[in-house]
Amino acid sequence: MVDLSESGAVSPGHNIRHGQQGSGNNGKKTSKKSRTRRGKRGRKRRSKKNSRNNKTPPPYFPPEAEEGNIEYKLKLVNPTQYRFEHLATQLKWRLQEGRGEAVYQIGVEDNGLLVGLTEADMKASLKTLKRMAEKVGADITLLREREVDYDLDRNTRKIAEVLVRKVPDDQQFLDLRVAVLGNVDSGKSTLLGVLTQGELDNGRGRARLNLFRHLHEIQTGRTSSISFEILGFNSKGEVVNYSESRTAEEICESSSKMITFIDLAGHHKYLKTTIFGLTSYCPDFAMLVVSANTGIAGTTREHLGLAMALKVPIFIVVSKVDLCSRGTVERTVRQLERLLKQPGCNKVPMVVSNPDDAVTAAQQFTQSACITPIFTLSSVSGENLDLLKVFLNILPPLSNSKEQEELMQQLTEFQVDEIYSVPDVGTVVGGTLYSGVCREGERLVVGPTDEGRFLRLKVGSIQRNRSACRVLRAGQAATLALGNFDRSLLRKGMVMVSPKMNPTICCQFEAAIVLLFHAKTFRRGSQVTVHVGNVRQTATVECLQGKDELRTGERAVVRFCFIKHPEYLRLGAKLLFREGVTKGIGHVTRLLPASQNHDQNQNHDQNLQEH
Repeated sequence: MVDLSESGAVSPGHNIRHGQQGSGNNGKKTSKKSRTRRGKRGRKRRSKKNSRNNKTPPPYFPPEAEEGNIEYKLKLVNPTQYRFEHLATQLKWRLQEGRGEAVYQIGVEDNGLLVGLTEADMKASLKTLKRMAEKVGADITLLREREVDYDLDRNTRKIAEVLVRKVPDDQQFLDLRVAVLGNVDSGKSTLLGVLTQGELDNGRGRARLNLFRHLHEIQTGRTSSISFEILGFNSKGEVVNYSESRTAEEICESSSKMITFIDLAGHHKYLKTTIFGLTSYCPDFAMLVVSANTGIAGTTREHLGLAMALKVPIFIVVSKVDLCSRGTVERTVRQLERLLKQPGCNKVPMVVSNPDDAVTAAQQFTQSACITPIFTLSSVSGENLDLLKVFLNILPPLSNSKEQEELMQQLTEFQVDEIYSVPDVGTVVGGTLYSGVCREGERLVVGPTDEGRFLRLKVGSIQRNRSACRVLRAGQAATLALGNFDRSLLRKGMVMVSPKMNPTICCQFEAAIVLLFHAKTFRRGSQVTVHVGNVRQTATVECLQGKDELRTGERAVVRFCFIKHPEYLRLGAKLLFREGVTKGIGHVTRLLPASQNHDQNQNHDQNLQEH
């Protein structure tokens, strides 16, 4: 193959040279030019000849990291008992780092050199890895095999990429939250219905009916509230959903990994609900659904901007490819690629067209913040639906075990996002455990109330993904039963914390912000709706430090004052505010405790009376 390209590269050179000699009687200048060209051609041929003599430089992976869940192994052929025990302990460590998942690259040296193995060695290595996995209570799935063909002996050598996943025990499955964004009628709820129910859509929205919570949603076909759907994967990487008439409890019991989809509203009039879903439920990833036949329309850009402002990694699904021609789909993909490459986004689009792409996309997506995978699929024909499932199956968690351990060592803090009254159970709250550990029967305090107080309560039972759970760990979402606690005393935006904690509540706070868009100017006295985690309240701009007003794109430190009641905030928390077309982002830099605000207001009133 090299010889053919060599002769192909040389023959045009001969033709050019003969042509130059023929025109050599045009004077000195031309002959000098022809000598220069001839020299370049000679150098090119010599470099090609040298490259043919030298073997191709071997391909590399990045060197193996001490931490993380990726392990390189050259081969695992017939290890001694002592070596086998050491390998099993090493696997246990990698699983712990990946919160129940690890990826083994077989045929790769520790420095990242892709050596490859013969078929016999690869078979023996995979057999040893299977034994290791069984010893630590895990299963293995072969993700892909690749040939390494740079060796001179022409023997086919392969490297293998293997996913090792723990068999679920005591409900400690890996749980990833994916927020689903996109314009109205882009097919978000239908896609979730197909993934979680296991049946394709009929083209008229049958798959989405089980996801709707209200009658008007069924009548209009438009989501107006936040709903949750689950998709499981077992230790062998197989999909676990409602297709076999399972209950949510059975899905949780059979799954080693759970994807919780947060279905958000696409219509602009439900934007505050969508923002609340993004800020409050702390999604790990965001899936932006774009209809192939309408392209980038409506709230698509706005949802993409929100996810990027909150630093949520995003991947894109182009739906409804069955409705339009290949040319239309390609035009929509090109449109998305142009948008993602713009200076404001600075993303690298990666179109996924086969299972190998899906594996690569899942691994690079979490390692590099700029990679944005793009899937093109249909919920009616099922085209490329399997590629999305492969991607979701391999998608690793963003945080490692060490970060989660540190959060679990802190005092309990649970964010209240939803409040229900359930017959025979009483008051139930839904939300996310930000830090610590919460157990059945634990005594906590909830607040702040309108007066800025915290009330005592006791946690009855805990449910996670609709199944009973005894212990809740940091980062997990659940519902807690509070028995006969008065529901009217609760509201969204409250926190349930350990009585040992001394929570700082404030009416005023300062934040470093950047104004993304404003029609006129942003100044003192402006009122905006502020979103900080699960807190959503109107606030007034008290002052702008060092400036009188702000225009689009400008930055400042701003003091906000809540107009209704005090809130519990954390320093460094991401902040998002909006009012009509006005939008801005930032983070909390300083809290002014309620007592301090009260003293300041009293001094201010006294000064007014004196004057």
